Amino acid sequence: MARLPLVRLGCGEGRLARRGAALGAVRAYVATLAMAVVCGLPLAGWSQTAWGQEWPRFRGPNGTGVGKGPGIPSEWKASEVNWRVKLPGAGHSSPVLWGKRIFLTGANLETGSRLVFCLDADDGKLLWEKEYAARTHPVHVQNSFASSTPCCDAERVYVAWATPEEFALVALDHEGNEQWRRNLGKFESEHGFGTSPMLHEGMVILSNHQDGESSVLAVDAKSGEDRWRLPRRTRPKQSTSYATPFVYAAGGMAPQLIVDSWAHGMTSVDPATGVVNWELGGIFERRPVGSPIVAAGLLIGNCGEGSGNNTVIAVRLGEKGNAGPTVAYKLDRSTASYVPSLLADGGLWFSGGDRGGVSCVDAATGEVKWTERIGGNYSSSPVRVDDRLFGISSDGEVVVLAAADKFKLLGRTALGEDCRATPAVAHGRMYLRTVSHLISIGGP
Repeated sequence: MARLPLVRLGCGEGRLARRGAALGAVRAYVATLAMAVVCGLPLAGWSQTAWGQEWPRFRGPNGTGVGKGPGIPSEWKASEVNWRVKLPGAGHSSPVLWGKRIFLTGANLETGSRLVFCLDADDGKLLWEKEYAARTHPVHVQNSFASSTPCCDAERVYVAWATPEEFALVALDHEGNEQWRRNLGKFESEHGFGTSPMLHEGMVILSNHQDGESSVLAVDAKSGEDRWRLPRRTRPKQSTSYATPFVYAAGGMAPQLIVDSWAHGMTSVDPATGVVNWELGGIFERRPVGSPIVAAGLLIGNCGEGSGNNTVIAVRLGEKGNAGPTVAYKLDRSTASYVPSLLADGGLWFSGGDRGGVSCVDAATGEVKWTERIGGNYSSSPVRVDDRLFGISSDGEVVVLAAADKFKLLGRTALGEDCRATPAVAHGRMYLRTVSHLISIGGP
């Protein structure tokens, strides 16, 4: 069952109000669940988007990149934002939210120290900040010391960062008190670190595919102790992959953790045990950075390189979803992205190209509905708000398109600073992180 929203109120009425809010949330959950059962709706698909008050990981609930916000404008002026605040440190990580708390990471560019901080979603006020000593080291020009997005639940926020000497995974409570810390060893990559953790059934799961010793790791969210560890191969010369996994379950099948990597291709793992269900190796000829998605019953991933030699691969599952996966189709170059993740909308998926090309594809067949150039370069992944696509270029321009099989430009807004972070959508608002600022727009 999805977790209940965290309700934070004043001391005098907080306990009673929390009980009432929690009871109302339970009733709403049960009513929706009952309706899903009566109507035969796929519960896995519902659970990814309907419990959408929180934005608990990279790209929101289960990594879908989908949120709701009819009051979020397609275009706006600087005077129309809810608030814009300077952040304690610079970085490319994306905001995550639980209740009225926004969790973010940053770094001191001079010393390399890593920062974790929390802001109030209503006004952007800094509630607390935690600093961890680290050192500067070489990273790719488009990377940063704070590119990994945290994940959070009702009790804690979980943060990962790495230097060549230390791969840290840390849990803090919502007040900024450290609960546990793990050193997972060295991290070897010429481009630096950037993989984001995710949560599933009380576990923090991390895809650690690097040029050194690699694994997929699940630790207990409360204690930080290992639940399971799946050793992984490395490729000669380069092996680092940055795709964040997601959990796929539909049609009554058991949940599958879908993991994309350069060395293994696409892998299905039992998230409860770490046992491999199936693996389709060799399908990614280049580095997976964008995270996998599901559309029209197909698992879809992308890979690429700086030259623009990118590929999208769609995988069809075998009987009962756990045997004999095959490649349904491949799309290259102009239709594929490298760093930005793909985005699904029903029977369509959209590719936000690194160099300003956007495509709409029929998910079931691979037929390209349209490809257009919108300008700019992109590292941020797009998100869908109702029937609109929001993308942010690396120089900080928000471009909004219709999520439809016909191209339609809806708006352009300049944020005034470079951006490589993916927006968060929660409580009807959008939160946009530039290199050193956080901006709130929309809402009732």
